[in-house]
Parts: sequence; C-alpha cells; structure tokens
Amino acid sequence: MYKSKSKKGRIPLARLLSNLKSQKRLIYSAIICSTLNKFFDLAPPVLIGISVDVVVRKESSWLGSIGFNTVPDQLIALSIISFLIWTAESFFEYLYGLMWRNLAQKTQHYLRIKAYDHLQKLEMTFFESDNTGRLMTVLNDDINQLERFLDEGANKIIQLIITVFIVGGAMILLAPGIALLAFIPIPFILWGSIRFQKNLAPRYREVRDRAGDLASRLNNNLSGMLTIKSFATEDWELERLRLDSNLYQESNRKAIKLSAAFIPLIRFAILFAFLAILIAGGFQSWKGLMPVGTYSFLVFITQRLLWPLTTLGHILDDYQRSMASTNRVLDLIDTPIKIKTGKVKLDPFNVKGAITFNNIDFTYEGRSQVIKNFNLDISPGKKIGIVGATGSGKSTLIKLLLRLYKISKGSIEIDNNSIESLDLKSLRRCIALVSQETYLFQGTIEENISYGSQNIDKSKIKNAADIAEATEFINQLPQGLNTIVGERGQKLSGGQRQRIAIARAILKNAPILVLDEATASVDNETEAAIQRSLKKITTSCTTIVIAHRLSTVIDADEIIVLDKGKIIEKGTHHSLLKNRDFYYHLWKIQAGGNNT
Repeated sequence: MYKSKSKKGRIPLARLLSNLKSQKRLIYSAIICSTLNKFFDLAPPVLIGISVDVVVRKESSWLGSIGFNTVPDQLIALSIISFLIWTAESFFEYLYGLMWRNLAQKTQHYLRIKAYDHLQKLEMTFFESDNTGRLMTVLNDDINQLERFLDEGANKIIQLIITVFIVGGAMILLAPGIALLAFIPIPFILWGSIRFQKNLAPRYREVRDRAGDLASRLNNNLSGMLTIKSFATEDWELERLRLDSNLYQESNRKAIKLSAAFIPLIRFAILFAFLAILIAGGFQSWKGLMPVGTYSFLVFITQRLLWPLTTLGHILDDYQRSMASTNRVLDLIDTPIKIKTGKVKLDPFNVKGAITFNNIDFTYEGRSQVIKNFNLDISPGKKIGIVGATGSGKSTLIKLLLRLYKISKGSIEIDNNSIESLDLKSLRRCIALVSQETYLFQGTIEENISYGSQNIDKSKIKNAADIAEATEFINQLPQGLNTIVGERGQKLSGGQRQRIAIARAILKNAPILVLDEATASVDNETEAAIQRSLKKITTSCTTIVIAHRLSTVIDADEIIVLDKGKIIEKGTHHSLLKNRDFYYHLWKIQAGGNNT
C-alpha cells in the first residue's frame, strides 16, 4: 500500500517550488501584483485621515502645506487621488487574479502530467502494493486541492504579510507608543498559529489517507459490481462503504474541531489591541497631543492591520490541506524507479527474434521463489509452447521478458542483446502480447485495434480484423468499426474482446508474439477461430504460447513443461506423449483418455 514517504526536513512548500522552477517568472509577477494591489488597498484609511485633517484644520491642513491653498482645491485633489488609487487597486486585482489562476491551472496540469508520467515508469511491484483508488485520489483530488489553494490562498497569505509590514511601518512612523499597543497581540497570534499548524498537519494527512481509502473502496466496488450482485452482498458492501465514509468523516471532524477554535481566540486578541488604541489614541487626541486626522487614520488602519488576522485560521487551514496533498503528489513523483531503461534501441523490422533465458531466478516480493535456474534458447521464427500447473511460473517468464519486474538472478537476451541494456520502449515494441485478461479501452473498435500503432491506414486495420476473424461480428454491429466498446470492453463478449486483442497484436507486427492463455476463457468455436488466426500470424515471427489447454500447443516446435519454476520436460507434442510423464497425464485428462 502506498504511504507517504516525505523527505525528512523538506518543507512541502519548498518541495513544491523546487518543482515549479519553470514558473518562476509567473510566480514573481503574481506576487508583485498582489503586493501593489494591497498597497493601494491600504490607501483609503490614509485618505480618510487627510480628509478629516482638511475639515478640521482647513487651509492649514497637510494638503494646504503642499500647495492646495483652499478647501475646495484640497477636496478636488482628494477626489482625483481617490479615483487614481481605486483604479490602480482594481487594475492590480484583475492582474493578480489572472496570474494566480493561470499559475494554479499550469501547476495542476504540470503536476498531474509529471506524476502520471512517473507512475507509468514504475515497476509492476509498485502497483501490486498499492491500489487504484488511492492513486486516483493523488492524481485527481490532491492536485485539485493544491489548485484551489493557489487560486486564492496564496494571494491571501502574501497580502496578509504585506499588510503587517506596511501598516506596522506607518503606525511606528506616526505614533510609536500607540503602535506598540497594536503589536502586543501579534506575537501571541503568530505563536498560536504555529502551534495550530503543527497540530493540524498530521490531522490533514490522515484526512487525505482516509480519502484515498474511500476512493479505493468505491473503485473496487464499481469494478466488481457483477460479483457483488451475483453474491447478493449489496448490504455488506454498503456497510463496508459506510465504515470507510465514517472514518473519513471522523478524521475531518477532528481537523475541523481544532481549526474552528482558532478564529475565536484570535478575535479576542484583536479586540484587546483595538480597544487599547481606541482609548489611548482618543485621550491623546482629546488632549491635543495628536491631530484628529492622525487619530482617525490610526483607528481605521488598526482594523486593516488586525482584522485580516481573523482569516489566518482559514488561510492556515487551506494551506495545511494543500500541503498535505502536495506531499502526497510529490511523494509519488519522488518514488524511485527500480527498472531503469537501457540505451540500446532496437528496430523491430531488423529484429530476428532469438530469445535466450540464462540461469533465471526470480522471487516476487514477500513470496517464495517462483523461477529457479531457468534456461531456454528460442530460435528465430520458432513456436514455443509453455505449459504447467497454475503457479508454475509460466506468465512470470513473460513479465520478466517485458521487464515488468527486475530479475533476481541471471539474464535474458534478444538477438544477443541483454534486455537490461535495451531501451524499454523499443524492447516492448518488439513484443506483441495477447493476454488472457484482455483489456479494451473506452472508445471504438477501430481505436482499440489500432491502439499503439500511429497513423495506420484503415485498410490495414480491416486486414488485421480479417486475419483475427473478427470482421464477421464487427459487421453485424450497428456502427461496425465505429462501435463504442464501453469501459473495459464490457459491451462485447469475451470472445469478441479476445479477437480484437489478437487483431491489435497483428497490426503491431512485432517480431515476437506472446500468447498468454489467449484461449483460456473462450468457447470451443471461438477457440477454433482464434487458432486459425494464430496459424496465419505465427509463421513470420517468434511465438511463445502459454497454454492451459494443451490443444493450443500441439503444433509447437517445442513444448516446455514447467513445475514450480523449473523445466521438468521439453520436446514436441508426440515425443512428450511417448515419455508418459507429466505432460502425458495432463493430455490424457484433457483429451478424455484419447492419447493419440
């Protein structure tokens, strides 16, 4: 199961910024626009102080001292300045909104693509230890959580910091003693914020983990709806979903309970500072020690300084949620890739298809050894059958050939090239796989047949369908090749899906063809059709057929019999029957006693 593996000592925000180096210019521009907007936003209290000064002191006001001699001139000047300030504030608000939202969109796109690209490079062991629902939560919900924070939260944090510096500086300049009263609660607010932040962080990590568990449950249940209905376990599954949903609700409740207590505490700290300034400044103004305009400015600006701190709780709440999500996304991106791609690139058209397994050992993580000292040489153009009991290691050999897992010991070669030296994409382009578990993608039949083959002529798609004996049933569908197959191809039968998978492999035209139990889940008629198709396509490539039904490998050039990861027999169908060993008894069971 995928768990958070955050790099020790790395702050989530620092990790995020290190991944957004290409967006530095946009980030700096957004910060500048947020700063300028807040600068002009804080100007109205100054204008209010100046206007009071004009009304009280008239020609001797501050505006009078800089050349505006009459009160009407001063009021007109104030009006023009107010218009310019409001215009500038609105302009920069538009710009910062545009930039932060663009940054949010670019960030969520970049991280989603980067995380998914990295995910595709991870070995199959990773996917076996995790679940789809959790990964979906990381790729979708967690990235969206960060997007929402960048939309609004980042700007709020920056403007809060700017407010403290600008207003604090102005208050110290005009009335140092009064400013001290306003600053008294700020250290307590910051201390409380840090404490709340530390306590909130693990709670939001738990919320994101619970969200992943819930998504996993929903994903599994929706995928397994047929099984749920056939076993009449709807009530039981509903109860299990209710339990996961309750756990998610409870983890959210704990986080909300803590975050909700933050704002009332801040309000009382702010009330103390505001009352102190109101009373202390009022007495000084009453005694003539402070101009009325300055007192008016201080009263208004104190609110502008302290009141935004009431939103600190919400801002930190959003920040912690987004950073918990950020950590999960970056943890996925930072997951080490154990199977590295090689540098040698193969041209599929020049590959002969010689395959050599040299002393292969392999063990799945946490399980007993599956493949033991396996050796096999496959000549180009030959058809090799691999049979054996369930769990004998047949499919594992193909996964090792495709480098889906890392070999524990030994090596595999294609045309005398170690597969570890090969570029992964070129290696896999040389192998066409038809699996028992046929996977079709949401889309048309044509799109599924041509999957992986770019810019293919439609005539070649139809030819591949003909060879796979899929044309007849395709033509009977209302939209033919344009028929939508549904999610996982659920609108088609198992045999139809398998024929499309074979057509897809035919169109790939790879020098190595692998059939992994390709006829295990189809009826006899479909199997016969598939067998006819395979005879047409196995003459021009190296073919490995993994089979449960021995009738599939009768015509193989060599049949390998596996038991517990070891070769216990090999030979042609007839020579193995003459040995009267494992293969003989297996054939006898499947043929109903007919040993010919």
